[in-house]
Amino acid sequence: GSIGSEISRQLSTYNCKHLVLIDQAESYLYDLQQEFLQKGTLNFTVIVADVRDARRMEEVFKEFKPQKVFHAAAYKHVPLMEENPYEAIKTNIGGTKTIADLSLAYHVERFVMISTDKAVNPTNVMGATKRVAEMYISYLNKLNTKTKFSITRFGNVLGSNGSVFPLFKKQIENGGPILVTHKDITRYFMTIKEACSLVLEAGSMGEGGEIYIFDMGKPIKIYDVAIKMIQLSGLRFPEDIDIKITGLRPGEKLYEELLASDEDSVPTYHDKIMIAKVSTIDYTKVKAQIMELCHINKEGDNVQIVRLLKDLVPEYISSNSMFVKLDNVKLE
Repeated sequence: GSIGSEISRQLSTYNCKHLVLIDQAESYLYDLQQEFLQKGTLNFTVIVADVRDARRMEEVFKEFKPQKVFHAAAYKHVPLMEENPYEAIKTNIGGTKTIADLSLAYHVERFVMISTDKAVNPTNVMGATKRVAEMYISYLNKLNTKTKFSITRFGNVLGSNGSVFPLFKKQIENGGPILVTHKDITRYFMTIKEACSLVLEAGSMGEGGEIYIFDMGKPIKIYDVAIKMIQLSGLRFPEDIDIKITGLRPGEKLYEELLASDEDSVPTYHDKIMIAKVSTIDYTKVKAQIMELCHINKEGDNVQIVRLLKDLVPEYISSNSMFVKLDNVKLE
């Protein structure tokens, strides 16, 4: 993926003994492999594999015995995951659990998980699954092992796969209109290079257990972005290219948050990196609930698994989604 690829590029400039790059999407992995070979980078191995395949992942850990693990594998598209909770849970929770458990078993020094601002007060399945993954990582860190587990939480990155910028560019090239879900919708943005540089920085600090959040500046109105892109293309709004408001998609928020209402942050030595002070969790209960969720997920009953997800993450209230009915039941 885009984040994993950029982390790999930056790591390749360090004095690493060996880089192991794993992805189940062969095209992006192949592109990165060719890029590295062209640059003359040779100290790496590419492996086509899936984080949900525990046996295959164990083979990789057994062979390479990694010192540091950067875990960026996840499903991230909110409306798609709203329709496919089974897949979101299998990858975002189950896949994270597999890699984190193996990191523990094989005495990895440092495990860094890439999370998202959508895990904060989630309104959708994707954000809730990432919050549960955060909770599991925090639980493992409480075991006081050799492995230091850390989480990085940030917003949208410019130019990542599926982001609004290439989408708007394509819509302009096709003669418009640009489709925006809501006139007031805002998002945090950061360049992919800066985000990944901060991931690596955060991955080298602290004693484990931290949730690092990045200073992403002020949120930007997507509607304003659309107008600016039309103008930068040498066209006029609305004469040449118009903007059409389509309505919020399932699970979509008007704005994102980097901290939950009951969280605060403390600074670090880096002015762009802060640590979220999260509320205390009953880790024994959380572990049992996560195990149950992964087990029940195999049955593929979306209503049942989202209900369990809401039990695990009480602040998860669905927005514009088929799962709103579960919140109504909870409120009664």
